[in-house]
Amino acid sequence: MTSAERGFWCVVPAAGRGRRFGGDRPKQHVEIAGKSLLGWTLERLASHPSIVGIVVVVAHDDASAGVETVFNGKRLLNVTGGEERADSVLAGLHGLPDSVADSDFVLVHDAARPCVRHADISALIERGMAAGGALLASPLRDTLKRADASGHVIETEPRESRWRALTPQMFRRAELMAALESARDDGVIVSDEAMAMERAGFKPLLVEGSDDNIKLTTPADRAFLEYLLKRKWGVGSGE
Repeated sequence: MTSAERGFWCVVPAAGRGRRFGGDRPKQHVEIAGKSLLGWTLERLASHPSIVGIVVVVAHDDASAGVETVFNGKRLLNVTGGEERADSVLAGLHGLPDSVADSDFVLVHDAARPCVRHADISALIERGMAAGGALLASPLRDTLKRADASGHVIETEPRESRWRALTPQMFRRAELMAALESARDDGVIVSDEAMAMERAGFKPLLVEGSDDNIKLTTPADRAFLEYLLKRKWGVGSGE
């Protein structure tokens, strides 16, 4: 039985400290529209019919580490992460249940992206399986400028064939583990899973996703996320 027939597991790295966001707590635990950011993200993922389980990778001092529970009818495992995102994703891949085979596809999604659309997840799964691995992404539409150290424009960059990487990203379990381990052993800090796969010789497919799949990075993002969650998506929406 393939992963498509059994359903898919998703790894959610949530061990970071969110230094760019600031505040007195990691950004994934910041409350937005009456719920933690991580809570919104887990609700979005768990309500997708193809996702059967989620591994949340938490900080070493998080009280939920090692806890297994059920969230919205889906299995939820909490494992301890590492210093870098790649370390946490690796810990999540190792923490998957034995029922997830090395050849099975696994999704990885940012804890700080609570507005991913179900239709985009479905498109990623369908097209990503056929391509051997893929990621949600959004083509750049703005004019790009390269700046010098003082903030002055050096030149205008072409935007053709340029994409913003989003999540989820989806790859085979063993292939992603090997790619992340190779980057770690070479001393390379990868910014996302696709970068690790690129280093390993793969060419992940870009699947266009919605621009409102935004990531909470700075305090300025908070108001827009709150608008999306309260006014557009609504509590429990499966759009």
